[in-house]
Amino acid sequence: MEIRQTVVIVDLSGRCNQLIARSVRNLNVYCRLVGDNANLEDIQKSNPIGIILTGESEEKKAIETEVASLGVPVLDIRNIDVESKQGAKTLKKFLYKTCKAKGDWTMKAFTEHMIEELKEKIGDKKVLCALSGGVDSAVCAALIHKANKDCLTCVFVDHGLMRKGEPEQVVEVFRNKLGMNLVHIDASERFLTKLEGVNDPERKRKIIGEEFIRVFEEEAKKIGAVDFLVQGTIYPDIIESGIGSKGLVKSHHNVGGLPDVIDFNEILEPVKDLFKDEVRKVGIEVGLPLEQVNRQPFPGPGLGVRCIGAITRERLAILKDADFIMREEIAKAGWDTKIWQYFAVITDMKSVGVRNEVRSYEYTVALRAIHSIDAMTAQFVHLPFEILETISRRITSEVVGVNRVVYDITSKPPATIEWE
Repeated sequence: MEIRQTVVIVDLSGRCNQLIARSVRNLNVYCRLVGDNANLEDIQKSNPIGIILTGESEEKKAIETEVASLGVPVLDIRNIDVESKQGAKTLKKFLYKTCKAKGDWTMKAFTEHMIEELKEKIGDKKVLCALSGGVDSAVCAALIHKANKDCLTCVFVDHGLMRKGEPEQVVEVFRNKLGMNLVHIDASERFLTKLEGVNDPERKRKIIGEEFIRVFEEEAKKIGAVDFLVQGTIYPDIIESGIGSKGLVKSHHNVGGLPDVIDFNEILEPVKDLFKDEVRKVGIEVGLPLEQVNRQPFPGPGLGVRCIGAITRERLAILKDADFIMREEIAKAGWDTKIWQYFAVITDMKSVGVRNEVRSYEYTVALRAIHSIDAMTAQFVHLPFEILETISRRITSEVVGVNRVVYDITSKPPATIEWE
């Protein structure tokens, strides 16, 4: 059953493809991105009401010719600024006047359809949900719970890379408050042993992703026959894992980091077509607590991608303490509800300092706070110097092993939100 009209955005290696996609969806029209290597058949499968071209590519002319043969409206948006009033007007006119869009892309409609789709697909089969505690996996769990709560087992794996106090919080919310069947596995030693001596960020992500699946396989054997594995993959994960001829930005543990062999019949990814703000809206639709819906994003690989270079237990402990101090001071200052995401990073750089009137040679911790809507673009937050000063003073005085704190003032792009 088709619940939405679709516009296909052909990404000819453009810089603003995500911005254009968000602009289309904000006008209540569903869109999907395809790369410059997409074939005509792939585009036709979406039965598009319109096609948007963005960016430049060596294959541009050939793609334009192929797209024109489909007989649907085409908008070349490469010279249009969709953030300007005129650009937004042009885009809206194309969607609603030229393509005859109905504006049927709403999170209420998506939620209702997805629950029915999951009911039909799952039936009475068993489902294992990879629950991290973040909003993505939480919404997935809630959708499955709505579809058939008796078939669902949520597995929360503590890989030792969670923030300070978070494992306990996850158990409290999902088992005690929401009443889900939650299995809590402490696999921290297993993960940290596998990660010993690994410096490359891509290797770290892939190791973490593979170990996640292995843990789930083992748990599934204890539960019995499990037909489906649920993961909280969202659309930015897929885009950043590579579209068309554009290079990989980074692997995500639930996309490019998956091993080739999985002991499950099928993986379910209920929110894989959604941007982060859309996932939050679905969270409200399914009745999740607001504190869970508004929980700041946390990467699947956890602090593993905020510990630059090789992960050691000593450096991880330093990072957890520094991050806790930052979160505590942000909350005290009343900025926790004003910032989309904020965290600490332990770098692999040491510098000379002074501790207790003695020369020290210790790590540098970086602080990052950003504003974003969908995780595809982000702007650094202009935090008051008073807050930064308090955080810096506390970290350098309370956390042994750190003698320098810096603040990251880079937006996305050119940087990514995470450091690895």
